[in-house]
Amino acid sequence: MPPVSLTSLWLPVLVSAVVVFVASSIVHMVLTYHRTDFNKLPGEAEIAHALQRFNLPAGDFIMPHCSSPKEMQTAEFQEKWKKGPRLVLTSLPGGSMAMGGQLAQWFVFCLVVSLFAAYMASRALPAGAEYLRVSQMASTTAFLGYAMGAWPGVIWYKRSATTALKGTFDGLIYGLLTGGVFGWLWPKVL
Repeated sequence: MPPVSLTSLWLPVLVSAVVVFVASSIVHMVLTYHRTDFNKLPGEAEIAHALQRFNLPAGDFIMPHCSSPKEMQTAEFQEKWKKGPRLVLTSLPGGSMAMGGQLAQWFVFCLVVSLFAAYMASRALPAGAEYLRVSQMASTTAFLGYAMGAWPGVIWYKRSATTALKGTFDGLIYGLLTGGVFGWLWPKVL
């Protein structure tokens, strides 16, 4: 049988993105396990006061900073690293704390993950495929999209493995929901 066309999967892509968007809202607003994702910085008020004079732009920073592997090998840089502090810092933009823009970006991300799940399933499975096979393919692809991105930060920047594990658990939920929607709405044989 020919593969399922990607355009015929617009409904499961859209519905799964909406389902994941709603589920992620429940995970973050109702369930409490993400409330410990960030720790309070000791001396927060003093550090904030000291940094305010620099008017940090939004972006990612590392301290101590070096611009090349050669510089990393210098005695001066090695001493800075040894003495510390060693930080990876993300500075957020100022202004309103409204999350409308981030929620819109999250929904677009959910659509993109669902689109990749649709692509993988459409290349591997024909119309009329069994629910379980469709769900397995779409769930696995969506899980990879939602869950694996945090782990390089754990490996390279020493971000919290506990937080990454919680995000991986979230990704499992979102992947299973995506697979469930795809299995339910997969094109039937006419």
